[in-house]
Amino acid sequence: MDLHQQLVLEHARSPHGAGLRAPFTAQVHHVNPVCGDEVTLRVDLAPGPGGAVVRDVSYEVEGCSISRASASVLHDLAVGRPVAHVEGTRRAVHRMLTSRGEDPGDEEVLGDGVALAGAARYPARVKCALLPWSALADALLRAPEPAG
Repeated sequence: MDLHQQLVLEHARSPHGAGLRAPFTAQVHHVNPVCGDEVTLRVDLAPGPGGAVVRDVSYEVEGCSISRASASVLHDLAVGRPVAHVEGTRRAVHRMLTSRGEDPGDEEVLGDGVALAGAARYPARVKCALLPWSALADALLRAPEPAG
């Protein structure tokens, strides 16, 4: 087993930020119709000096290890960062996962998220890995700008 597979399994076994928490600014529920994976994701935004900051991301995932690991990585890459930065990270994850293995991801940007790059070679697994990130994009669209 290579390092990337080990990272995915570690995040799946001990997911960071798992469990739904309050307060939250927006909540969404997404389902992957291909495999039945489901994620309920909450995002809590706070005002920041240059715009909204992600104060917390909490979630519940019913699904495979890739969906659970992806949500855990998402939590690590989003919490405490400006929404604009998180959007850039989300786009980088999407590029990597839809590249069919051509884009290995930038570890400087994606951290442990590069471990998900192996899923890009398997179209059914791409949807599993993208599920939490799609939910995040939806939650950020629904979240009102925090007052501050």
